[in-house]
Amino acid sequence: MTALRIGLGYDAHKFTPHRPLRLGGITIPHSEGLAGHSDADVLLHALCDALLGAAGLGDIGQHFPPEDPAWKDKDSRELLHYVLERVRTEGWKVINVDTVLIAQKPRLSPYYPAMRASIAELLAVPLTCVGIKASTPEQMGALGRGEGIAAYAVVLLSR
Repeated sequence: MTALRIGLGYDAHKFTPHRPLRLGGITIPHSEGLAGHSDADVLLHALCDALLGAAGLGDIGQHFPPEDPAWKDKDSRELLHYVLERVRTEGWKVINVDTVLIAQKPRLSPYYPAMRASIAELLAVPLTCVGIKASTPEQMGALGRGEGIAAYAVVLLSR
């Protein structure tokens, strides 16, 4: 009998100047990037949390504590690679992922294809198994004031 697991992840970071904006493993042209210990790619961080949660392996903070200098300014693709190896070691296989970015700015839909391709390649799944969407918070709250970006991710694993 096939076992299935669902995981949900969330992350948010505020904007900061003098840093590239990384989302889904790609660089997006914007006047600011996101503040964080690593490269602050909220989409990949949410995906890491979803994978870890589905596999029963804790959360991103347990694996990459912000006080650990080893992860300072690291490319979040490396974090995802580490997480994926842990998930696979436990015998799990990624079936599909679906994500939502919450941002007032910048407009993200032109970058969906590149983000989907990046994530599909990182997870070694077909492009059709990766969903990316974005929504604006309609100028409500900190995200609506354009102070940062948040992301949700859900994954389905099987073994």
